[in-house]
Amino acid sequence: MNDELLASIEREVLGWPGVWKKRDENGPGGIGVTGYRFGKPQIGHVHDDGHADFRFPKEVRDELIRSGRAIPHPAFPNSRTVASYKVRSMEDVPGAVELFRMNYERVKETVEAVAARRTGDWAAVDKETENEE
Repeated sequence: MNDELLASIEREVLGWPGVWKKRDENGPGGIGVTGYRFGKPQIGHVHDDGHADFRFPKEVRDELIRSGRAIPHPAFPNSRTVASYKVRSMEDVPGAVELFRMNYERVKETVEAVAARRTGDWAAVDKETENEE
């Protein structure tokens, strides 16, 4: 994966409130990987070979694969929660960003709900409950 593609993804993803990155030069299989997190949870990561991985609830993961918006993980195709996306050219960047954004929104909502429960911010918890209905 060329640096321009990663930089394009990074410009977008790091612009979202609370997102930070962590680089691992010795990722799985000796391939470098750049992970993006909201707080502690990871919203996804991009391997230097050009594939991005995301953890979603099984139903979401299955629908993303069924609709062609993601593919099964290359090394773990039977994973129940991991979806992957190949980034080979600039045309692939918006699709990767869309998956990062989906996971960002999901993780952010969960992190904020947990924080609200811990601090006793019941108005935020009530708002979360309304959104689920």
